[in-house]
Amino acid sequence: MSSTEKIRVVIVDDIAETRENIRKLLQFEKDVEVVGAARTGKEGIEVTRQTKPDVVIMDINMPDMDGITATEAIRRTNPFTQIVILSVQGDPNYMRRAMLAGARDFLTKPPTVDELSAAVRRAGIMAHEEREKLASTVQPGGGAAVGGGSAFDGKIIVVYSPKGGVGTTTVAVNLAVALHSSENPVVLVDANLQFGDVAVFLNEQGKNSVVDLAPRVDELDPEVVDSVLLLHKLSGIKVLAAPLRPEYAESVTGEQFAKVLQFLRRMFAYVIVDTSVYLSDVVLSSIDVADLIVLLTTQEIPAIKNARMALEVFNVLNVHRKKVLFVLNRFDKRITITAEKIGESLKQEVVATIPLDERTAIPSVNRGMPFMLEDKTKPLAKVYLSLAETVRQRINQIADLEIETKKGYAGIFSKAGR
Repeated sequence: MSSTEKIRVVIVDDIAETRENIRKLLQFEKDVEVVGAARTGKEGIEVTRQTKPDVVIMDINMPDMDGITATEAIRRTNPFTQIVILSVQGDPNYMRRAMLAGARDFLTKPPTVDELSAAVRRAGIMAHEEREKLASTVQPGGGAAVGGGSAFDGKIIVVYSPKGGVGTTTVAVNLAVALHSSENPVVLVDANLQFGDVAVFLNEQGKNSVVDLAPRVDELDPEVVDSVLLLHKLSGIKVLAAPLRPEYAESVTGEQFAKVLQFLRRMFAYVIVDTSVYLSDVVLSSIDVADLIVLLTTQEIPAIKNARMALEVFNVLNVHRKKVLFVLNRFDKRITITAEKIGESLKQEVVATIPLDERTAIPSVNRGMPFMLEDKTKPLAKVYLSLAETVRQRINQIADLEIETKKGYAGIFSKAGR
């Protein structure tokens, strides 16, 4: 942000006195300019659309539309605009909801001059950085640039198990939530085209799916893709749902699905793909373009046997073992089959163990509310946060090794390393 560039601010509050007080507090800040004010959430959205400010100071409680809903709407249409929420209550639940909606900061009313000016400056700097990023990644026609000017060089992470009922969708959904942030957005893709449940796990329903993109995979643009994606408001992640009817799955080829995934990686930092047990063309194409495969098993012998067979298939497909993150789900300490024993037997280290916690997982599925959104202090949620960090670390390791290979070193991606 240049020293001469002012932070443009809009104030949204249903009480005229509050609006005026905030205006007075900010008028002494030489690098801040109040460019508009509104008394309702709807008015705030419209004023923001017209003025395109850097920062919106938003009251959380308003008669027509609460500040959180207004924040979501503004962030959708003005992604660089940063929201500072004001509330008479310092309730952690309010704060969590505000941040999930895309707010940059949360202040308790009435804020002091120092609190307000510091929050506005932090948000203003972020807004100018986002605006510059947007300017460098958006084509004249609108939407993220493709090719060399992509907004992201995203990573495709496939969650797969060769055994049904081991919790693949639960892992995919909650891992997506754990990885998502405003700086590193996530799209969750349902590759189980016949009987996919990703949308159900998030209590979402929409008429669009990958079927709407498949026929035009060679002429996709970000606006078209975004119009097909579902937005899960509570988490902020986007979802590419499975078709509404099983028979529609036949209209999507593996090649088309792979092209959709490759396009999504330009729009998102992480593309999480939930798969079916059956190695269909769609699932095989997902594995083929994946940067990382999260392979799930449980302590049951059939699941371990199938995991062994999956690893053999990966060998045939020339998927290097370093790209496979082997995870033991629903681990029960009472069962003598340990992660160490499974890893030794299959010659593939189990890098993460997710404990059996039916009291948390089952109600979460039935309510359509990922447990990662409810309480991150719970043991199960902490495990997923750790898994997300493991995913990031492994992706970085693979990237470093690929760079070494390109430089001519004999790395794990050479033929000898396979």
